[in-house]
Amino acid sequence: VQLQASGGGLVQAGGSLRLSCAASGTIFTIDNMGWNRQAPGKERDLVAILTRDDDRKYVDSVKGRFTIARDNAKNTLYLQMNSLKPEDTAVYYCNMKGVGVVTGITVGDFDEWGQGTQVTVSS
Repeated sequence: VQLQASGGGLVQAGGSLRLSCAASGTIFTIDNMGWNRQAPGKERDLVAILTRDDDRKYVDSVKGRFTIARDNAKNTLYLQMNSLKPEDTAVYYCNMKGVGVVTGITVGDFDEWGQGTQVTVSS
């Protein structure tokens, strides 16, 4: 299972971006999905999570501005980011946990990260 993140870019404060994270490979179930971000010189922090039961949780700083969603048919996770602020500038990483073919024909749990996509918000 591999994840491919996309959608980052440069945007002015107040603007919007939509990040996507597509999972490839043989996947049977996806349980928790989430987005994290890492600003320069800081640790990677959780931004939003989406459980298999559609429970959504957000870090306080993005509540009301960001929306996490998924397309089960496409095994794709999204993060709609509105009213962006300069402090949202970071590399954004997607994460998915579930069950799929992990090596060869072996079925097991996976916990994969995307490669990161840069979001830069100018003031």
